[in-house]
Amino acid sequence: MKWGKVAQPSFVGEYQHTLDDKGRVALPARFRESLGPKFILARGLDDCLFIYPLDEWERLVDRLKSIPISQSDFRAFARYFLAGAVEVEPDKQGRFVLPSHLREYAGLTKEVSILGVGNRLEIWDRAKWEEMKAKIHREFAKLAETVTAI
Repeated sequence: MKWGKVAQPSFVGEYQHTLDDKGRVALPARFRESLGPKFILARGLDDCLFIYPLDEWERLVDRLKSIPISQSDFRAFARYFLAGAVEVEPDKQGRFVLPSHLREYAGLTKEVSILGVGNRLEIWDRAKWEEMKAKIHREFAKLAETVTAI
């Protein structure tokens, strides 16, 4: 850690879970402390859901606020992304309800995959994630060539 910087949680790993009859899912235990007592659940990209710790969400919203509202693509993105987001407080067992509008958006049925991807978590329908993972696997070397950040 560098002096003057606060360590941010780094989420990694893949976990398989099941939605219960009430539309609840349990967070993997290893993520609970880093997320804190409340977090934000939002529409993600590629038909999954994003989970952000509150401080990371505030940084994201601050970046969105800096984009001029005169850009129509930005307005549409911000409306859809921010209006669909909800603040979540899991119960003592780490379970929380996935609202129906977000379950429908991500096509979540019974089996889900929860992924740690750096500054956020992603929730995928397990079958969709397996398809996406297979596609990424086939393209992994090519993708590595185009990613300049690592």
